[in-house]
Amino acid sequence: MILIDRFLSDEQDPKAVEKVLGKLNDMLTNNEELIYMAVQKKPAVNLLPDCIAVSNKRIFYCEPGNFGITMNFKDISWKSVKEVSFKEEIFGSKFICVPLHGENIITEYIPKVQARKLYQAAYEQLENFKEQQRQTDLEERRSIPSPVTVNAVTPEPASEEPAAFFSPPAATPSHVEEPEDETTLKLRKLKSLYDKHLITQEEYEAKKADILDSL
Repeated sequence: MILIDRFLSDEQDPKAVEKVLGKLNDMLTNNEELIYMAVQKKPAVNLLPDCIAVSNKRIFYCEPGNFGITMNFKDISWKSVKEVSFKEEIFGSKFICVPLHGENIITEYIPKVQARKLYQAAYEQLENFKEQQRQTDLEERRSIPSPVTVNAVTPEPASEEPAAFFSPPAATPSHVEEPEDETTLKLRKLKSLYDKHLITQEEYEAKKADILDSL
């Protein structure tokens, strides 16, 4: 059973969270865990807010229907996501999910603090998925045996001149991309958060020093 308290840390609407979690609890697959949930806060009437939940496998979009009697759920797995972003505005923020195919999915009026944490959770899960895919692709390429070329024997030409023998050029080994180590991945993710102004320069330098000290 999912504990509701961990999803109320940023002033999310308790009723909306409780209602959505009751549904999502039955929708999660094996080894799937909810990471964060953001609840829409409209500037005027906010009786039926939309919710966005991030798990380690996908993004859930939860929209009330029939005046709050029912809930409409749709989800998009990380393998179908190209990138995520958010944009702060006067009334909250827009959270934007860019799929590999189809139109962008935009949700407005997400409170700014929730939008930042929603983006951070979604970005980290998307990067984790991409890294797993890179490792899988690398292992598959390594497991494919190299093709063997068999040279056909041709008869020597009738000539008094000795036949010239040519050795085939040495095969150039194909370049195999080495996987990045854990320290490099941490530094790259930290730099990305700093470039997107999600952390200050002081936080960036301090965290960078901690990572380098752990070597």
